[in-house]
Amino acid sequence: MSAASPPRLSLATLPRVPAESRPPIDPRALRPRIVHLGIGAFHRAHQALCTQTAEAAHGGGWGIAGVTQRSRSVVDALRPQDGLYSFTERRPDGPATRVVGSVTEVLHATDDGTRLGTLLASPEVTVVTLTVTEKGYRRDATTGGLSLDDPLVRGDLAGRPAPASVAGQLAAGLRARLRAGGAPVSLVSCDNMADNGTVLRRLVREFIAATAWDDRDRLLDWITGSVAFPATVVDRIVPATTDADRRTAARALTVADEGAVTGEPFTQWVLQDIFAADRPHWEEAGVRFVADVAPYQLAKLRLLNGSHSLIACLGLANGCRTVADVLATGWGEETVRAYCAEAAQSLPPAEGLDLPAYIDSLVDRFANPAMEHRVQQIAMDGSQKIPERWLAPLRELRAAGRDTPPPGHRPRRLGPPHPRPPPGRSTGRGVAPRLGRPAHRGPAPAAAAAGRRGPRGRHRPRRVRTGGAGPRRPAPALTSRTAPAKESRLADPQSRPRHRHTTPGRHHDRATAPARPAAQHPLADGLPLLPGHDRQLRRPRHHLHLPALYDR
Repeated sequence: MSAASPPRLSLATLPRVPAESRPPIDPRALRPRIVHLGIGAFHRAHQALCTQTAEAAHGGGWGIAGVTQRSRSVVDALRPQDGLYSFTERRPDGPATRVVGSVTEVLHATDDGTRLGTLLASPEVTVVTLTVTEKGYRRDATTGGLSLDDPLVRGDLAGRPAPASVAGQLAAGLRARLRAGGAPVSLVSCDNMADNGTVLRRLVREFIAATAWDDRDRLLDWITGSVAFPATVVDRIVPATTDADRRTAARALTVADEGAVTGEPFTQWVLQDIFAADRPHWEEAGVRFVADVAPYQLAKLRLLNGSHSLIACLGLANGCRTVADVLATGWGEETVRAYCAEAAQSLPPAEGLDLPAYIDSLVDRFANPAMEHRVQQIAMDGSQKIPERWLAPLRELRAAGRDTPPPGHRPRRLGPPHPRPPPGRSTGRGVAPRLGRPAHRGPAPAAAAAGRRGPRGRHRPRRVRTGGAGPRRPAPALTSRTAPAKESRLADPQSRPRHRHTTPGRHHDRATAPARPAAQHPLADGLPLLPGHDRQLRRPRHHLHLPALYDR
């Protein structure tokens, strides 16, 4: 450490932190009573904060043993700091930073597998929470159950000493718990999955059923009566921490914090009230306990997460860096409200859930410029997110005969129009509609004249018949089956290249063809079209596969 750098946050340096930024509890008085799998930024900015607030109000010694599943970066950041870290609330009027002291130890799932197994078997631990993301559950894409062909799952079933899959860790921990006396416990999934409690129960039971354990039937019977799987809804936007965030925390705390996290002022946690054993008094932190979380879960999943994914996709395609950048455009808020208006039709009524007010709050939250929430972060793991967020409500609405784009019709677009260059001017390389891919421009002029490949593997233009017996001529770079060449997007329609179909009796000039009528849709009025269609909805320029857009 250089002479100019501040000391690292820890129990020893905590007295240096300004009093108003210190934890409202004594971290030394806590013991691990909660095990959390997936101690990433979201858990530290959400459930760990709620647990600290509950502990400050009612006590109980509710400490958290946080477990990271893969990367050791969280262990390396928090273990030297005795589990302490800071949370900075990104308020529009300026940041507010405070230290969180509810994490008592930090483990790596496989490197510290013995300690993890001991904690899961301990009767002192009565709650196990999870935020491992959708893909961390190793589900089969077809059945929704456990993917027995997944390499991690196969290795655990083969008898790996320290289980590497979440289902394997929980199954082994419950088996050890039963052998240690069978104290009841609650396993709480806090990930964005519909009916996440039922999903987790199914995965754990399917893993146990697939083992060769001689006590598996007894274990399954014990789980039925002694292990609860409450469903949950969690909501708080937590951007990835940047170096600027760490500098902000260091200025507020006067010590360095390598585990700093940030988040928005809004927070929500709804829990199904079916716990099997003792739990913190999370009500003191504003947590709501209900008999059925489904209406809240669907509202959050389909409105917040669904619109987040939508504007992340469109924002990436149009050069926006953050969610606030998208909302600052002329189409951002309209896109969010239009999408939510359609998706809200799939939600069941629920007492205490004001959907118009919820949608208004989403617009305000997305527009908060202090959040700096990168659209690239939101767009990650899209193939896991899109089916839950978009496809499920779409199927339900169609099955119910509600207004959605009908099969066979190309929908109107929510989002910005494709930019067109000034007349006679090339836009250069540009970006094709398939998020970040260079638009095809055809070969360099010299290569084209020589009839060979240009630089970077570009091919010479395909040659097509013009309908007569005359000489062949090269096709334009932009066709209905290729990505758009930006050089050919001219403002004057009459100057665009023209070519004809060669089917006898069906000669047709695309440049002058009348536009095919757009599909009528309740959200289409005044909005541009989906990426992959030209302005007149004549025919798709390319196939748009939504999951593929996110996984790039």
